[in-house]
Amino acid sequence: MTYRVCFVCTGNICRSPMAESVFRARVAEAGLDGQVEIDSAGTGGWHEGDPADPRTVSVLEEHGYDGGHTARQFQSSWFDRLDLVIALDVGHLKALRRLAPSPEDAAKVRLLRSYDAAAGDDLDVPDPYYGGRDGFEECLQMVEAASAGLLTAVREQVEGQAA
Repeated sequence: MTYRVCFVCTGNICRSPMAESVFRARVAEAGLDGQVEIDSAGTGGWHEGDPADPRTVSVLEEHGYDGGHTARQFQSSWFDRLDLVIALDVGHLKALRRLAPSPEDAAKVRLLRSYDAAAGDDLDVPDPYYGGRDGFEECLQMVEAASAGLLTAVREQVEGQAA
């Protein structure tokens, strides 16, 4: 059985495609790529059909990740097929929980940095779009730090499904 994770940010061109790419690499390194499906989307459709922001692509590729991506908007009907919806900030978390058709679906929505024990109280991954390259580097560091904890949680779910 496949475990499905979707990362969600605002326009699906900066943070969520970065998180998708990093987590896909972590899942592959863990040998779970056949058991975990990873995707991303935005709360809005402004960039639908566009590639990831060139700064996102550049930072990802410079650090050895795949930068290929096509933006799309998250749809509430997707909750049926998803096991986990990962929001990149509190605004996304609230928007996604409002979109959820049921309390069970709303419970699938979690903040990415909640999987990073060192994150403290600030669980938002700041939007780098309006800044310089440093913001994209910072975003990548936050995503990488949270991906280890997320991988542990997903592995437990996958192994629980297999048992």
